[in-house]
Amino acid sequence: MVGIPCMLMRGGTSKGAFFLASDLPDDPVKRDAVLLKVMGSPDPRQIDGVGGGHPLTSKVAIISPSDREDCDVDYYFIQVSPDSDKVSDSQNCGNLLAAVGPFALEKGLVKTKSSETTVRVYMTNSQSRADLSLITPEGMITYQGETRIDGVPGTHAAVIQNYFGTAGAQCGALLPTGNPQDEIDGIACTLIDNGMPSVLMRAIDFGISGYETPSELESNVRLKSAIEAIRLQAGPMMNLGNVEDKTIPKMCLVSPPKQGGIITTRTFIPHRLHEAVGVLAAASDAAACMIEGSVAYEIAEFENINPCRVDVEHPTGALTVELEWLGDKVIRTALIRTANKLMEGKVFP
Repeated sequence: MVGIPCMLMRGGTSKGAFFLASDLPDDPVKRDAVLLKVMGSPDPRQIDGVGGGHPLTSKVAIISPSDREDCDVDYYFIQVSPDSDKVSDSQNCGNLLAAVGPFALEKGLVKTKSSETTVRVYMTNSQSRADLSLITPEGMITYQGETRIDGVPGTHAAVIQNYFGTAGAQCGALLPTGNPQDEIDGIACTLIDNGMPSVLMRAIDFGISGYETPSELESNVRLKSAIEAIRLQAGPMMNLGNVEDKTIPKMCLVSPPKQGGIITTRTFIPHRLHEAVGVLAAASDAAACMIEGSVAYEIAEFENINPCRVDVEHPTGALTVELEWLGDKVIRTALIRTANKLMEGKVFP
């Protein structure tokens, strides 16, 4: 049995297996078959693989040197379903992106600077770019620091993410339908793509508060059925086609903030509920809050300044997002994440 070099890493509030593209099969069908075996799918527990039995811990990052002059590495993200044989590359993962920079340094794809190193990443899933600013004391990558992010215990070194070209990256426009608000099945929805195609809906319109725990919402069969029906209709409206087997758009229930943030969110990703919030989903949520007429605009609380730094509340805390606008266009999205190297070795599919 031949092992494949692999590094397990936490990025933000996600965890995944990191590979060099050169270590995986070139053929997508063979590659996906390998990744399913590596992660242990299909099995809800992923007992025979390195997956963690949840979409947030069943992720894969494939990294390669970039041919682009403005980027150092290419980052290809794959979501592996724990309980089925489905894999999807229909989205980015901004949380796992936080570990792409450290991985690139660990593998020698990028040389470190003296105290701070920037890794320029081309996100192939959405054909957009992100710059990652890493702390590298004396030219060495470190994971130790004083930055805390909600949803992760302890403190670690900060990873500052600056995204460019996220508005409409996958749907063609920040508002794919051209409307700040659309109605689907009698529910007011804002369809938006600021790096993550998302559908925002007011929790109160479903007869709930929006402050329920993830387990409470996941056990609400009627709610999940109604949200999935809306998702399937929203897909074509967002230029995503048939989304029945896709992990996008994400479905976000919004409510007024309770902890000083801009808004409270509960996000289906799309069938399980996120224990926190995806990085790019939070970027889309925050942008929606600033668009007059959106379902979030009336309940959001923020100062109308540019750039605007806000906290998007989620079940385990909040995620800080900074948005810079030029007219009605988002030109930069910035966030603070952390990462950690968990294991390096070989996996045996």
